[in-house]
Amino acid sequence: MKLYDTRTAQKQEFAPLDGAAVRMYVCGITPYSESHIGHAMSYIYFDVLRRYLQHLGYRVRHIQNFTDIDDKIIARAKQQGIGTVQLAQKYIADYYEVMDRLGILRADVYPLATVEIPYIIDVIEDLVEKNFAYASEGDVYYRVEHFRPYGALSHRKLDEMLAGARVDPGEKKESPGDFALWKASKAGEPFWPSPWGPGRPGWHIECSAMSLRYLGTQIDIHGGGQDLIFPHHENEIAQTEAFTGVAPFARFWAHNGLLTLGEQKMSKSLGNLITCRDALDRYTPEALRLFFLSSHYRSPLAYSEENVTAQNRALDRLRGALEPTQDTGAEVDAAPFRRRFTDAMDNDLNTPQALAAMFDLTSEIYRARLAGQAVAAGQAGLIEMADILGLHLRPAKRDASADPFIEILVELRKELRTSQQFTLADGVRQKLQALGVVLEDSAQGTKWKFGG
Repeated sequence: MKLYDTRTAQKQEFAPLDGAAVRMYVCGITPYSESHIGHAMSYIYFDVLRRYLQHLGYRVRHIQNFTDIDDKIIARAKQQGIGTVQLAQKYIADYYEVMDRLGILRADVYPLATVEIPYIIDVIEDLVEKNFAYASEGDVYYRVEHFRPYGALSHRKLDEMLAGARVDPGEKKESPGDFALWKASKAGEPFWPSPWGPGRPGWHIECSAMSLRYLGTQIDIHGGGQDLIFPHHENEIAQTEAFTGVAPFARFWAHNGLLTLGEQKMSKSLGNLITCRDALDRYTPEALRLFFLSSHYRSPLAYSEENVTAQNRALDRLRGALEPTQDTGAEVDAAPFRRRFTDAMDNDLNTPQALAAMFDLTSEIYRARLAGQAVAAGQAGLIEMADILGLHLRPAKRDASADPFIEILVELRKELRTSQQFTLADGVRQKLQALGVVLEDSAQGTKWKFGG
């Protein structure tokens, strides 16, 4: 398997350090509002990476943090009139719920910044002792100029970065490029005691400390969005390698492309986002997952409702290929399609090509059925590939007692369309679709079925 490494800007043969267990750290969310589909895209990509590594026979130890204290959390908690702990717990619970619905495997550990503060302080003290960091009026800053490889991940030159750096009001830095490891508390803010006075950790140091504590001095894969390359991941390297003396801290840096809505990156700070809950109210988890996996993880992806909705037809075709059959002729050979799928996944997790192999196998299953051939082996291969991508194609068991209520909603939609209330009618269709109910309109009326 070859995986692209951001630091070397090359695809390289992947194998874990110890040959058996993969140590993977993925940067988590700052829980100050609902998780959005940009988060969903990123974590689906890393979920598929984990699933494929496990398919190859590796054990994967996956750590993903929650930044449960920072300026945004403090401001939002104040705005809502609740404590920072209560706010963070609320949105962490939201994260778990929507990611579970999307079929994303849970990490082995989700460390919290506020829980790891004693260890974070230990790391900062060591960096101060080694002269990589310094205290300044209750703050602690990292001396960027003391770490010679700084800029290697983002492929920037230190001199150029320092020329464009500035000192914000209230900062007490030796150099504009230095960054905060510990922040002195302000009036009314949560704080923790430290050797430098009451305060809280900076954003960058928490990930270094958590990775060190739960995965050791060197890891195999560090993941996150491309917007984290600089400064967050660049600063992680500087902190961690200065602390351990071991390089590289992460052997592979995997960064996913960003999701756009219109011309802009989708983000909480810009306010142009669609929450995971909103998306899951409109679409099935499989449709969303298929939409994201239809694009290579390192490529930018433009979100549109039309593109997500179109995935339902593709899912219908995949599920249709799995319908039982009694044919007993020559068996469909899934091996060539498996090889194509594996070759694509081995080539830097090329999910678009992997999906192409799946859909070609699907066409072969349909063709074989028409020819009276047996298709069980082909269906088994299709299910195996789908499972690696986290696409659950098996028909779900359902309670038939819900059928009369579905009929009522289908009739309601018909009446709304007759009265030209098309927005409301589309809303009914989307709600049913999110529950796995597919509507098929024709001149003879509307039929419905599960499984789209």
